[in-house]
Amino acid sequence: MNDNNENSMTSHLFTHREEEFQYAPFDREMSFYESICSGNMELVKIYFQPLFCEGCGTLSKDPLQNLKYHFTISTALIARYCVNSGMTPEESYSLSDIYIMKSDEAITEDEIRSIHYKMIENYTRQMKRIRSENVYSKRIVLAMDYISKHLHSRIKIKETAEYLKISPAYLSRAFKSETGMTFTEYINRKKIEEAAGLLQYSQYTDLEISNLFCFSSQSYFIKIFRKYMGMTPSEYKKNYRFSG
Repeated sequence: MNDNNENSMTSHLFTHREEEFQYAPFDREMSFYESICSGNMELVKIYFQPLFCEGCGTLSKDPLQNLKYHFTISTALIARYCVNSGMTPEESYSLSDIYIMKSDEAITEDEIRSIHYKMIENYTRQMKRIRSENVYSKRIVLAMDYISKHLHSRIKIKETAEYLKISPAYLSRAFKSETGMTFTEYINRKKIEEAAGLLQYSQYTDLEISNLFCFSSQSYFIKIFRKYMGMTPSEYKKNYRFSG
């Protein structure tokens, strides 16, 4: 590195220190990538932040070019995380190439932000497919998808079975056989996973979250939360609450 580049970097770091600049929280960023790799779009929505949000470094003085640089970095990172989680390199890098080319052709910031969200949706959808293939039967995958879309309501096995056009008894047996969990256990686990994310990153109270996921009572929500997380919602928030 020549003296000019070294001086420029030193000045850049010094300026950020003086302004008490803080980059985006690392834990939240990791949770965002993990939610994409898990194929869980609901969690992705919780952890998602727009391109060049507060806490992101400036890479170009030109706003449009700056956003394109951030888009390229975001896409490249997501592509590599997905490869590490089971997507073939060919599929992952082909997707990233397509979206990076789309962003390069964009002429407005809004267009780039729209492409960014579509890219995230596509990677999440593909990872969901990959995780489901050769693991669960098609009916169980459809049942899981139904549950994922109805987490904010009371999910009944009878209604889910009707949606799948099978009997509740068959669905109950198949679900337990393939997942190792009962239908109700799976629903509760998924609701608690999302509730934990809200406790970390939102201003919702325990009662509001309990109502949001349609638990029969706040006390039941606390009981189920302790079962899967090993602590009460209040304890979890105290230990893991994001304070940024």
